[in-house]
Amino acid sequence: MKNLFFYGTLRHMPLLEVVLGRDAADLDFSDADLPDCAVSAVAEGPFPMISDSAGQSARGVLVRGLSSDDIARLDFYEGSFAYDLRKAILDNGEAAEVYFPQPGLWTADGPWSLADWVRDWGEMSVIAAREVMGYKGSRSRDEVAAMFPVIRARASSRVRAKSSLHGADTFEGRVQVHARERPYSQFFAVDDYRISHEKYDGSMSEVLDRAVFVAADAALVLPYDPLRDRVLLVEQIRLGPLGRGDRTLWQFEPIAGRIDPGETPEQTARREAMEEADIEIGALEKIAEIYPSPGTSSEFYYLYLGRADLSDDITGTSGLEAEHENIRSHLVSFADLMDRIGRFDVANAPLALAAYYLATHRDRLRSEWADATPD
Repeated sequence: MKNLFFYGTLRHMPLLEVVLGRDAADLDFSDADLPDCAVSAVAEGPFPMISDSAGQSARGVLVRGLSSDDIARLDFYEGSFAYDLRKAILDNGEAAEVYFPQPGLWTADGPWSLADWVRDWGEMSVIAAREVMGYKGSRSRDEVAAMFPVIRARASSRVRAKSSLHGADTFEGRVQVHARERPYSQFFAVDDYRISHEKYDGSMSEVLDRAVFVAADAALVLPYDPLRDRVLLVEQIRLGPLGRGDRTLWQFEPIAGRIDPGETPEQTARREAMEEADIEIGALEKIAEIYPSPGTSSEFYYLYLGRADLSDDITGTSGLEAEHENIRSHLVSFADLMDRIGRFDVANAPLALAAYYLATHRDRLRSEWADATPD
């Protein structure tokens, strides 16, 4: 049995319960302080680090009598962040072990507040921890660490889903999940479900076998120049057409990207515009919040038109090398865009939706955005 001192996110009891796999009411814990140490925020992520600091004291909680299974679960979770146990003596004289980061890995970035973290990141972190701990026994902690950005993005999507705007006047029936398995998970995931659901007559359906493609939310923006009356499209290879056997693998589409944890969809749209096309977006107008394929996928889009200055020399090849992106941009007049839509030369659903939205609102936007400049 071991005593552990927690100074950071594991002081949030809902998170600790997920990591340990048991109720916090079963734990023996009390407030404690670790002398000659300081807790700091980490520049690389929304979590804290602890470091040696003479004369300072780290506030935390001491949890006594943790089992070998508890420690194994904690090591699996904390190891994903490259934290390892170190022995220490607390202010009250009790011996404990503490998760310290591996030297030189993280950058201290000022004070860290548990209350602020719970407000901004607590719910997402608990959801992410459920996925992380679900891989214990099937993946190494290093494998999970490599997946952690997308795990957090999927968790953020689940938080965001609670505030979706759609759904007025739809049926609010019961759904019972009898089983869920995840046979595949990397950048995307696939979940196999066995469910039954309430029918419109009030009865329950038989148990159904269904699969869901699990992806993070994305923001998409179609840049539009109201003075030159043209848009910017990006072109890149897409694996969906490859899987279908399409003769056309490179697709025209709006700028798009995954919404990272801590970002708003609008911030993502602006960031992706710089990454994919080296352009600044001014005013943003929301077109839709939509599932492109709700029958099979959790993927959810925030789609915008964005005011942009699309001069003749703005096109080129861009994209993040770290993400293996090779993206080419094109300037297309409004008339050419609608001609392409009309002759079915566009296979990207968000682009077609954005084009029809632009056609409907073009006169208004040309008037409202005529004197605007990118922010």
